[in-house]
Amino acid sequence: MILGRLNFKIMPLKENIISFLLLFLIFLFFFLLPFIIPFIKKIKKYSVSYDHKKIGKLYLIFSFIMLIRGFVDALMMRLQQILSFNHEGYLSLNHYSQIFTAHGVIMIFFVAMPFMVGLMNIIIPLQIGAIDVAFPSLNLLSFWLTFFSIMLINLSLLFGEFSKIGWLSYPPLSEITFSPWVGVDYWIWSLQISGISTLLTSINFITTIIKCRKKNLFFFNLPIFIWTCLCSNILILISFPILNILITLLFLDRNFNFHFFTAFYGGQQILYLNLIWAWGHPEVYILVLPSFGIFTEILSSLCKKTIFAYKSLIYATISITILSFIVWLHHFFTMGSGCSTNIFFSITTMIIAIPTGVKVFNWLYTILYSKKKKTPLFFWFISFIIIFSIGGFSGVILSIPNLDFIFHNSMFLIAHFHSVIIGGVLFGYLAGLQYWFPIIFNKKNFKLLSYVNISFWFFGVILTFFPFYILGYLGMSRRSITYYNLYWYKLLLISFFGSFIILISIIIQLINLLFNKKNKSINNYECFFINNHIINNKDFLYKKFFLKNYFFKVKHGKNFLPFIISFFFFLFSFSIIWWIWKLTIITLCILIILIIIFIYE
Repeated sequence: MILGRLNFKIMPLKENIISFLLLFLIFLFFFLLPFIIPFIKKIKKYSVSYDHKKIGKLYLIFSFIMLIRGFVDALMMRLQQILSFNHEGYLSLNHYSQIFTAHGVIMIFFVAMPFMVGLMNIIIPLQIGAIDVAFPSLNLLSFWLTFFSIMLINLSLLFGEFSKIGWLSYPPLSEITFSPWVGVDYWIWSLQISGISTLLTSINFITTIIKCRKKNLFFFNLPIFIWTCLCSNILILISFPILNILITLLFLDRNFNFHFFTAFYGGQQILYLNLIWAWGHPEVYILVLPSFGIFTEILSSLCKKTIFAYKSLIYATISITILSFIVWLHHFFTMGSGCSTNIFFSITTMIIAIPTGVKVFNWLYTILYSKKKKTPLFFWFISFIIIFSIGGFSGVILSIPNLDFIFHNSMFLIAHFHSVIIGGVLFGYLAGLQYWFPIIFNKKNFKLLSYVNISFWFFGVILTFFPFYILGYLGMSRRSITYYNLYWYKLLLISFFGSFIILISIIIQLINLLFNKKNKSINNYECFFINNHIINNKDFLYKKFFLKNYFFKVKHGKNFLPFIISFFFFLFSFSIIWWIWKLTIITLCILIILIIIFIYE
C-alpha cells in the first residue's frame, strides 16, 4: 500500500477528550488567524536569522508552550486519581498510559532542555564577550530540529497514539510483540531528532566557551554559570550518543527483527537498562548544573560580592560531572544485579551528594555577613534550597539498596524525582529568566506579581508532591489507575489541590512575562559585571566587549536551509513511523543532498 499503515481509521476519535481537543484546535486556529497574520513577517525574520538572541527567545517560547502541554497531562493524571477511588475514573487505561508516558517525555526533553538551551544561547556569548556562538548556522539547525521533534510528539495526539509503557520504553514491552502499533515509534523518532539537536548544540557551546572567549578572560576568571554550562555540555557530548544509538537499536529490533533486547532470541533486556540509564542519570545533572550556575550568579549579584570559595565551587562542579557517570545502576537496584554491584553503586550515589553539599555551603556562606537585597530572586533561591534539599535527602534514602527495594515502584520515588527536577531545575531556570529578563527582552517584571508567583510555586509544589512521600510509605505504587484505600484518597485530594495552585502560578508567570513594563535603566545590566571574578583593571575591557555585542548592530546571516533540512527530517521520521517506504527513500535522498549543500555553505 502506498500510504503504509496510514488510513482514516488511525485517528483516535473514540476517545472523547481527543475529539474535543481536535475541535478546540480547529476553533483556536481560526480564532487566532487574524492575530497571527500581522506577525508573519516577524516570525519569518526570526525563523531564518543566525542571531543567538533571537534563537534563544524562540527556544524559551516553545519551552513555555510545552510546559502548558505537559502540565495539562499532569493535571489529567491527578484528576483521574481523584475520580478513580472505588471507580474506573474518566480515562481509559489506554489513554491514561499514553498520558503518563507523554508527560515524562515532554517535561524532560521539550520543556527543561529547550529552556536550558534558550538561556545558554542568549547568555553565554554575552558573558564571554563573543559576538555570537561559534557555529551560528548549526545553532539555527538545532532549533528547527527541536521544533520538528515537538511537532512529531504532538502529532501522535491526532494520528495513531503515543507510547504507553513509560517515558524510557523498557523492553520487552517496547518490542513489536507487546507494542505492535505506532506509539513506541513516535517515541523513538521524536527523541532521535531531539537528541541530534541537543548533540549539535553541545558541540556549538563547548567550542564557543573554549575558543570564542575574549583574550583576557581565562578559565579561572569565568563566571560560574559559564563553568556549569561547559560541564553540562560535556555531559551531553558524552551521554547523548548513547541514547541515539540505543533507540536506533530498538528501532532495528522492532522493524527488522535484529533482537538486541529480545531475551527469547538471545538478546539482553538488562543491556537496554544499563545503556538507557548510562544516559539517563547524567541527564539529571545536565539539567541541574546550569541551574546551580544561575543561583550562584544571582546570589553574587544580590550580596554584592564574589561567591564564597570560587574555586571550590568549580571543583565541585567538575566532581559532579565525573561522578554522574558512575551512579547509573541505582535506577535498577531491584533488577538483581548482585550484592557487590549494588554496594558499589550505593556508595558512589552517596559520594555524589558531597560536592552538591559543598555548593549549598558555598551559597549559604556567601549570604552570611552580606547586605543581601530582599528581592523576588532571593525568594526563588530560598524555595530552591528547601525543596531541592528535601529531594536530595530522599535521594540518599533511595541510594540504600534495601530501602530502594521497598520504595522503588512507589509514589515515594515520584516525590523524590519531582522535588529534584522542579525544585532544582525549573525553579533555577525561572529565576534565571527573571534575573536576565531586562537583558533578554529589555523589559522589567512587576515585583508584586513576582512575589505572588514564587509563593504559589513554592506552596503548590509542596502540597502536590510531599503527600507522595507518605503515599509511598503507605505502599501506593506509581502509575496506579484505580485504588480502594480511603486514606490514599485524602492525600491525593491534597495533591490535586496543590496542582491547581501550580496551575495558578503558571498563569501568573505567563501574565508577568506578557504584561510588563519597559526597562529604562542600564543599571540592570550590572548582573553581568558583578560575578565575574575579574580583577578591577579588566572590568572596562569586559564591559567594552559586552556593550559591543549588545548595543551595536551586528549583521547576522540568514538562511532557509536549516528549516528545510529539519522539515525533511520530520517527513523522513513520519514516513518511517507509518511504513511509507517510498516517501522514506525520497526524503532520505533529499536530506543527504541538502546536508551536503549545507556543509559546503
